[in-house]
Amino acid sequence: MKGFKEFIMRGNVVELAVAVIIGAAFTSIVNALVDGVFNPIIAAIFNADEINQAVLQLGPVSLGIGAVIGAIINFLLIALVVYFVIIAPMNKLNERAYVKKHGHKPSEEEAAPSEADLLAEIRDLLATREGGSAAK
Repeated sequence: MKGFKEFIMRGNVVELAVAVIIGAAFTSIVNALVDGVFNPIIAAIFNADEINQAVLQLGPVSLGIGAVIGAIINFLLIALVVYFVIIAPMNKLNERAYVKKHGHKPSEEEAAPSEADLLAEIRDLLATREGGSAAK
Protein backbone atom coordinates (compact mmCIF):
# COMPACT_ATOMS: atom_id res chain seq x y z
CA MET A 1 0.00 0.00 0.00
CA LYS A 2 2.91 2.34 0.73
CA GLY A 3 4.33 1.90 -2.77
CA PHE A 4 0.93 2.67 -4.31
CA LYS A 5 0.63 5.83 -2.19
CA GLU A 6 4.10 6.99 -3.34
CA PHE A 7 3.18 6.28 -6.96
CA ILE A 8 -0.08 8.24 -6.73
CA MET A 9 1.52 11.18 -4.95
CA ARG A 10 4.26 11.68 -7.54
CA GLY A 11 4.01 15.03 -9.23
CA ASN A 12 3.72 13.74 -12.77
CA VAL A 13 0.83 11.38 -11.90
CA VAL A 14 -1.12 14.22 -10.31
CA GLU A 15 -0.29 16.52 -13.24
CA LEU A 16 -1.46 13.85 -15.68
CA ALA A 17 -4.74 13.46 -13.79
CA VAL A 18 -5.28 17.23 -13.88
CA ALA A 19 -4.48 17.28 -17.60
CA VAL A 20 -7.02 14.52 -18.31
CA ILE A 21 -9.72 16.34 -16.34
CA ILE A 22 -9.02 19.66 -18.06
CA GLY A 23 -8.86 17.88 -21.42
CA ALA A 24 -12.26 16.31 -20.84
CA ALA A 25 -13.73 19.67 -19.88
CA PHE A 26 -12.12 21.34 -22.88
CA THR A 27 -13.51 18.65 -25.17
CA SER A 28 -17.03 19.84 -24.46
CA ILE A 29 -16.03 23.41 -25.35
CA VAL A 30 -14.43 22.33 -28.63
CA ASN A 31 -17.37 20.05 -29.50
CA ALA A 32 -19.85 22.85 -28.79
CA LEU A 33 -17.86 25.20 -31.02
CA VAL A 34 -17.63 22.63 -33.81
CA ASP A 35 -21.29 21.54 -33.53
CA GLY A 36 -22.70 25.02 -32.98
CA VAL A 37 -20.60 27.05 -35.42
CA PHE A 38 -18.59 25.03 -37.92
CA ASN A 39 -20.96 22.14 -38.68
CA PRO A 40 -23.87 24.47 -39.55
CA ILE A 41 -21.57 26.41 -41.88
CA ILE A 42 -20.48 23.18 -43.58
CA ALA A 43 -24.09 21.99 -43.72
CA ALA A 44 -25.07 25.23 -45.46
CA ILE A 45 -22.17 25.11 -47.93
CA PHE A 46 -21.70 21.38 -48.62
CA ASN A 47 -24.94 19.89 -47.30
CA ALA A 48 -22.86 17.89 -44.79
CA ASP A 49 -25.92 16.50 -42.99
CA GLU A 50 -26.42 14.17 -45.96
CA ILE A 51 -22.73 13.23 -46.17
CA ASN A 52 -23.01 11.29 -42.89
CA GLN A 53 -25.69 9.01 -44.39
CA ALA A 54 -23.88 8.44 -47.70
CA VAL A 55 -23.30 4.77 -48.49
CA LEU A 56 -21.11 3.20 -51.16
CA GLN A 57 -22.73 0.01 -52.45
CA LEU A 58 -20.34 -2.73 -53.64
CA GLY A 59 -22.54 -5.63 -54.61
CA PRO A 60 -24.15 -6.99 -51.45
CA VAL A 61 -21.84 -4.91 -49.20
CA SER A 62 -22.75 -1.38 -48.04
CA LEU A 63 -19.82 0.77 -46.99
CA GLY A 64 -20.69 3.73 -44.76
CA ILE A 65 -18.27 6.04 -46.53
CA GLY A 66 -20.26 9.11 -45.46
CA ALA A 67 -19.60 8.43 -41.77
CA VAL A 68 -15.87 8.25 -42.49
CA ILE A 69 -15.94 11.49 -44.44
CA GLY A 70 -17.95 13.12 -41.64
CA ALA A 71 -15.45 11.89 -39.04
CA ILE A 72 -12.53 13.24 -41.09
CA ILE A 73 -14.23 16.63 -41.44
CA ASN A 74 -15.00 16.66 -37.70
CA PHE A 75 -11.38 15.77 -36.85
CA LEU A 76 -10.01 18.49 -39.12
CA LEU A 77 -12.38 21.06 -37.63
CA ILE A 78 -11.43 20.11 -34.07
CA ALA A 79 -7.71 20.22 -34.97
CA LEU A 80 -8.24 23.64 -36.55
CA VAL A 81 -10.02 24.98 -33.47
CA VAL A 82 -7.39 23.54 -31.10
CA TYR A 83 -4.57 25.04 -33.17
CA PHE A 84 -6.02 28.54 -33.39
CA VAL A 85 -7.51 28.65 -29.87
CA ILE A 86 -4.67 26.97 -27.92
CA ILE A 87 -1.47 26.33 -29.87
CA ALA A 88 -1.07 29.64 -31.75
CA PRO A 89 -1.80 31.82 -28.68
CA MET A 90 0.54 29.70 -26.50
CA ASN A 91 3.31 30.02 -29.09
CA LYS A 92 2.79 33.79 -29.13
CA LEU A 93 2.89 33.97 -25.31
CA ASN A 94 6.06 31.84 -25.21
CA GLU A 95 7.69 34.07 -27.82
CA ARG A 96 6.77 37.20 -25.83
CA ALA A 97 8.19 35.64 -22.65
CA TYR A 98 11.41 34.77 -24.50
CA VAL A 99 11.71 38.32 -25.85
CA LYS A 100 11.09 39.74 -22.38
CA LYS A 101 13.76 37.48 -20.88
CA HIS A 102 16.41 37.68 -23.63
CA GLY A 103 15.62 40.99 -25.32
CA HIS A 104 15.25 39.50 -28.82
CA LYS A 105 13.24 36.92 -30.75
CA PRO A 106 14.64 33.39 -30.79
CA SER A 107 16.43 32.53 -33.99
CA GLU A 108 16.21 29.12 -35.58
CA GLU A 109 19.90 28.52 -34.96
CA GLU A 110 19.50 29.20 -31.22
CA ALA A 111 16.36 27.09 -30.93
CA ALA A 112 17.65 23.94 -32.62
CA PRO A 113 21.37 23.18 -32.94
CA SER A 114 22.21 20.65 -35.61
CA GLU A 115 23.06 17.07 -34.79
CA ALA A 116 26.63 17.65 -35.97
CA ASP A 117 26.98 20.63 -33.60
CA LEU A 118 25.71 18.57 -30.67
CA LEU A 119 28.06 15.69 -31.47
CA ALA A 120 31.03 18.08 -31.77
CA GLU A 121 30.14 19.63 -28.41
CA ILE A 122 29.93 16.18 -26.79
CA ARG A 123 33.27 15.22 -28.34
CA ASP A 124 34.88 18.39 -27.01
CA LEU A 125 33.44 17.87 -23.52
CA LEU A 126 34.67 14.28 -23.44
CA ALA A 127 38.11 15.31 -24.64
CA THR A 128 38.31 18.05 -21.99
CA ARG A 129 37.17 15.63 -19.31
CA GLU A 130 39.88 13.14 -20.27
CA GLY A 131 42.51 15.87 -20.19
CA GLY A 132 43.28 15.78 -23.90
CA SER A 133 42.47 18.19 -26.65
CA ALA A 134 39.53 17.75 -29.00
CA ALA A 135 40.34 16.29 -32.38
CA LYS A 136 38.88 18.30 -35.22
